[in-house]
Parts: sequence; C-alpha cells; structure tokens
Amino acid sequence: MDVTDASGYPGHADQVFSPDKEQDVADLLRQASDKKIPVTATGALTGLAGGGSPDGGWAISLSRFRKLEISKGRARVGPGVLLRDVQSAAANAGQFYAPDPTENTSSIGGNIAANASGSRSFRYGATRRHVLSLNVAFLDGTVRTIQRGEKVDFDVPAISLPHTTKLSAGYPLQPGMDLIDLIIGSEGTLGLVTEAELNLLPAPGDRLGGVVFFKSEAAALDAVDLWRPTPGLNMIEYIDEASLKMMEVPHKAALMIEIEGDADIDLSGALESDSWFAMSATDRERFRVFRHGLAEKVNARIRRTGYTKIGTDYAVPLDKNRDMMAAYRTTLDKEMPGKYVIYGHIGDAHVHVNAFPESQEDHDRGKAVMTELARVAVSLGGTVGAEHGLGKRKTHLLEIQYPADQIEAMKNVKRRFDPEWLLGRGTLFKYPTA
Repeated sequence: MDVTDASGYPGHADQVFSPDKEQDVADLLRQASDKKIPVTATGALTGLAGGGSPDGGWAISLSRFRKLEISKGRARVGPGVLLRDVQSAAANAGQFYAPDPTENTSSIGGNIAANASGSRSFRYGATRRHVLSLNVAFLDGTVRTIQRGEKVDFDVPAISLPHTTKLSAGYPLQPGMDLIDLIIGSEGTLGLVTEAELNLLPAPGDRLGGVVFFKSEAAALDAVDLWRPTPGLNMIEYIDEASLKMMEVPHKAALMIEIEGDADIDLSGALESDSWFAMSATDRERFRVFRHGLAEKVNARIRRTGYTKIGTDYAVPLDKNRDMMAAYRTTLDKEMPGKYVIYGHIGDAHVHVNAFPESQEDHDRGKAVMTELARVAVSLGGTVGAEHGLGKRKTHLLEIQYPADQIEAMKNVKRRFDPEWLLGRGTLFKYPTA
C-alpha cells in the first residue's frame, strides 16, 4: 500500500494498522520486534522530509488517538489530534498553545516527532519547550510515562550543537539531558508517542498584526535587526520579492509581524502607507492565510514541474543572518536565476529557500547547490534542519552537521532502544546493511 507524506517521498507499507488504544500500539510493536518487521509511525502526513513515508513493513497510523482534555495550564492530547484543534480548544478555555507551525492541520504527534516550531517560536520557542510529559510505546511492548526533568539513565556524550534558536536534526545529545528531550525530535526512531501533556499559557492580550512592505531587501534586513529586541514582539516573518510576485503584490520585500501589548516599532524605513495592519483576530487570521497561501502556491508550482521539491530548512545564529542571506542570493542568482523564492522565520535567522527546477539538469544542479548551502550554514554555526526534521529525504545532511564520531554516538542511542533498526527505518540514518 502506498503511504506518502507531503514531501512526495515515495513510501509503501505491507500492512497499515490504525489502533485507538495504547496497549494495541504496544502489542503491535512487540509483534514487530519478534518478527523483525520494520515499523513507521504515520499521522496527518503533512511532513516535508519523508519521515512518514514507510520503507516497507508496517505503518502504524496514530490518527485515531484523539484525546483532547484542557485544564488550567495543561492539555492532555493524543498524537492524532490536529494542531489547530489544540489551539482552538485552548483559546476557548482562555488559554494559549504557543507553537504554531505554518501547517496547522499537522498532528501533535508529528509536531513532537520533528520538534516543530513556526513563526511564534521567535518568542516562545519550539515544541520541545512546551511538552511536560509523554507516554511512549517501545519495541519491547512496554509503555512508559516520561516526565519533564527525568534524566537519561545511560551515558551520552556532549555533541557539537549549533548556535541557533531552533534545531530539528538528529538527537541533541548532552550528558544528563532530559529523556523527554531525546524523544522529542527523534522522528519516531526510538519509540511511538501515544499521549502528550502540553503546557498552556494564559491567553495573550491585544495584538497588532502587520504585513510591512519595504523598497528593498536591505531595508527589510535593517528592520529585522532593529525590531528583534522589541518587547512583546511575537514574530518576524520574511517574504521576498519573488514570493510577493507569486501573491500578486508589487513590492520588493515584506515582514509579517505580530506585537502584543503597547509596544511600538520604528517604521521609518518601511513603506508605511502601503503596509497592512490589523488588531482583530479575524484580520490577523487573514494575514496567516496569506502566508500559508504562499506556501501552497510554491508547492503547486513545484508539482506542476513534475520534479520533487528542493528546499532548505537551514538556520544560523542571529548575528549570521545577513551572511546567510548574502550566500543564498549570490549562489542562487548564479545557479538558478529566477527559479527560487525565499521566505520564512527570519526572526530566528531561519528562512526557507524553495527552488523551481524546470529540467532534470535544473533539478540535479539544485540539489547540489542546496547541499553546498548546507555547508555554508554549518560553517556559520548553523543547522541543516531547524523545524521539519531530516526524515528520509535529507539523511545526507546529517554528516554535514556532525562529525562521524558524533553520528555514531547517536546510532548507539538508536541501538539501545531499537537494536534491529526497525523503527522509522531509513529516517535520520541510512539503514546499516552490514
């Protein structure tokens, strides 16, 4: 049976299971372990790296795990619950779930698997910061509740983590780390999350949303540096000229922002009279739909070409943002002129490049260019995976991020939980054939 996530990475499973009870998941994992059958967890299939596309064996869909219970400061959530439903339920209770990946039809299980983030991670951080406990089913058939503050009970080395505000590339090993932080972002390669306890914040106060236009990219980058320290600033999202053209907006660059409270920003470098501002939730939602609509147009254009998506999920330290943007422009204007867009989470120095190959030569060159740009990001202290995970499509980037001994340390952790390499086979690491 074909099972493919939003990345388009081709996947197939010999059998697909859709349990709705925790014990049934545990029993399936134990059977798979006994029979040496590979297992891939699936959910909403909105992933962009191929982690939800099985490489044979069994697919276990967790989409029927729909528990959603809201209490003060807490939400008990099944992995199949959609992000938008958690956000809505929290809002109805006068509370706020902070992580906001652009695709709000993604599942909470997928968000946890990739340590997903989004635009408001600029202020609130990624999913990892908002998880209080997890129920996790393991291959031996056990289910364990892991609490925040519970440390790993085995030795792990300190690996060279990037100096970025976001990370979704491999296991972030550090001695004495929380076990929950090992599971989050492991992309279903260590165990399957069957329930999560999430932290809810008090509902935010009045918020001003805006799409602010600029006469040049340089002016927009100046504004990013100027605005980042602003109290109450929840997000700064970048949209370049090529992206705006796709949305039929005649400007050179834009920043999408959200400010809570009475904070003010200096608009002296912006095209203030042309910019869009809104206070109401309805109008702010239109801005979100505008941003999401851009991603949909990009994906539609890529599908029309018939080639797989070529994009980046790289982030760099905040003070290297201009260096990375310059590298993108210099390289892509030379190698793929007029065939790419840049937009995304510039507040975290984490923009996405999406290229539009029009021939096999374009596609091959684009893949090589993105790999070289990954090396640039790492050389600046950055990461090759900030919010989407590496899945199966981007396993080759792991060796750019980390030296061989550190990758081997991650593999040793994988073997501790999954000695036969059955869970998420091909995700993060190439399956060892010898």
